[in-house]
Amino acid sequence: MIRNLWPRLAIILLIAALAVWIDASDTLKIVNPVDGTILFERDVTPRLGLDLQGGLQVLLEADLPEGATVTAADMEVARSIMENRTNALGVSENLLQVAGERRIVGEFPGVQDAEAVLATIQQTGLLEFVNTGDTPLVEGTIIKTDLALESGQETGAEVVEGEIIYPTVMTGRDLKTVQVVTDQLGSYQIAFTLSPEGSTIFGDYTAANVGRFLTIVLDKKVISSPRIDSAIYGGEGVITGQFTTEEANAFAVQLRYGSLPIPLKIVETRIIGPTLGEDSLNKSLIAGLVGMTIVMLFMGIYYRLPGLVANVSILFYALVAFALFKYIPVTLTLAGIAGFLLSTGSALDANILIFERIKEELRNGKTILQAIDLGWIRARPSILDSNIATLITSGILWWFGSTFGATIVKGFSLTLALGVAISLFTAIFVTRSLLALVIKYFQPKNLETWFGI
Repeated sequence: MIRNLWPRLAIILLIAALAVWIDASDTLKIVNPVDGTILFERDVTPRLGLDLQGGLQVLLEADLPEGATVTAADMEVARSIMENRTNALGVSENLLQVAGERRIVGEFPGVQDAEAVLATIQQTGLLEFVNTGDTPLVEGTIIKTDLALESGQETGAEVVEGEIIYPTVMTGRDLKTVQVVTDQLGSYQIAFTLSPEGSTIFGDYTAANVGRFLTIVLDKKVISSPRIDSAIYGGEGVITGQFTTEEANAFAVQLRYGSLPIPLKIVETRIIGPTLGEDSLNKSLIAGLVGMTIVMLFMGIYYRLPGLVANVSILFYALVAFALFKYIPVTLTLAGIAGFLLSTGSALDANILIFERIKEELRNGKTILQAIDLGWIRARPSILDSNIATLITSGILWWFGSTFGATIVKGFSLTLALGVAISLFTAIFVTRSLLALVIKYFQPKNLETWFGI
């Protein structure tokens, strides 16, 4: 029989208590009783995926000719920049991942303003300070620019095939910090500081061009066209314009997180309403509860005493799994819930293998203690083999989902793998310890009744 039963039971109770604490809380907090300082704090609010709470899904593709080379590094940089931009807009729990060689899949659960998100992630965010000489340009005008000045080949505005091309003094790559501020009249402005190199370029240029206009352009669109009143040294300045709060914040976000290395176009968008997501969640919960109830009834009726012990273990498994999903955190989707329910079946499979082995040993005349020990020993290789195979399959599915942008597959594989790992611990450690405790104190005599042999 099991040695050190009480320490094992203490571990089980401790894990169960932690799981209940996490499951019942949205925020974990440990406070120092002496001075009231917070020693530990973590948000464990359940994270629901796009299909459970509604939101926006968008598929983007590199907007380049078919034969143009698109490197994996450029795609990853573009994905990271867009993730930072949408995070800065207040879009939480967003998920962006590269799909294939030229596409990026973005999911934004619970998003309220889909148009703002789309506008932010699609823009390349190329900021240019353009020399327009004695001509101020109207805000919103689309112009053509040339980076010749930035490379040291300064030229004035040129007319090529009937179009005016303005030289670029410097680009947004020299920006160090960007933030939204207001002037004395409450108008929004974009305050910026430059890198040391950018400060030198900006200072020298403004000193040589007092009285002329330095037009600020974002993605070839004029934002403002201020006149240089004096030399500007120190690497600080402001961008003025008729900004609303949302426009100023979006503009700052684009500048703060740099330019996309490649232009992107929207291939497909899909908006899921919160009502549909809530309906999916409710149906999933009902299906899970019905399935769990049927399974627990079967275990109790068919396996009798061991089945009742297994039911307690399954409840322990559910508490721990949900707590782990909240703590990591795992974004729960319909596919993820399906993976969790499937891993529940794995937990039951392990218990069934063990209980059948125990019944065989009892039929062969072994005592109840001998039957339990032999049942676990002989069932363990089969349990490990089947669960390791499932974990390997989960790993393959995760790789597939990551490579091709199949978030549904990734969610399924992650919850399945975590569930299988917890089910192994539950079947081998928890069920055995609880059954040993029951046998030790209950000491059933009629084995046919209590074990169904």
